[in-house]
Amino acid sequence: MSALSIQQVSRTFSNPRGGVTQALLPVDFDVRDNDFVTILGPSGCGKSTLLRIVAGLDTPSGGRVLLDGQPVAGPGADRGMVFQSYTLFPWLTIEQNVRFGLRERGMSAADQKERSDYFMARVGLRGFEHHYPKQLSGGMQQRTAIARALANDPKILLLDEPFGALDNQTRVLMQELLLGIWESARKTVLFVTHDIDEAIFMANRVAVFSARPGRIKSEIAVDFPHPRHYTIKTSPEFSALKARLTEEIRAEAMAAAEH
Repeated sequence: MSALSIQQVSRTFSNPRGGVTQALLPVDFDVRDNDFVTILGPSGCGKSTLLRIVAGLDTPSGGRVLLDGQPVAGPGADRGMVFQSYTLFPWLTIEQNVRFGLRERGMSAADQKERSDYFMARVGLRGFEHHYPKQLSGGMQQRTAIARALANDPKILLLDEPFGALDNQTRVLMQELLLGIWESARKTVLFVTHDIDEAIFMANRVAVFSARPGRIKSEIAVDFPHPRHYTIKTSPEFSALKARLTEEIRAEAMAAAEH
């Protein structure tokens, strides 16, 4: 069963000179329940635009998005969004940030605390509940953003290059952390990245975007078993898949440069 159905979704933007820029060609794409899909493509190809449309933060110029058969008409608690930038409320503590959505939904204080404590522990934030975001590293801030998204129990988790600003060592740790949570909780995940290693390591399926105007040019299954460990990146199978995806992205980057 498809949790998410993207049907003929396109997006154009007006520019100051009166013309239009086509960011997305019509995209048809389904994400099944409990699937972990990465969207991979060259910079500026429309990956983040598509994710923002799914999140309800942008409106398609054509087509529609369905979640569990219901049209997406704006942001909703059924979708949890994690951005590359650290989108925490700086005046709230880590615990208050994680509890924010629960409080807005009218959940009791006791239930808020139970859920926030659970997810802060899952992402390694125990002991940091009363710190403020500025007191934490970038990696710890992203742990908070992930805990906040998961605490709201969304139907689907949307991540827009969430580890792109982190150093390599922290990025690997965060990849393993998120994948471990997915392996136990089995949330449906749509994850945008431009990092080929990350796209393969995290996903059950990689959707490869063309250069702008973006479209999905291919879908590639990733059959590595779970639980996964970063050592799979040294396997011949991983290297072969990386070479295939590298060539696809390289061809798109060259095509974009010729226009």
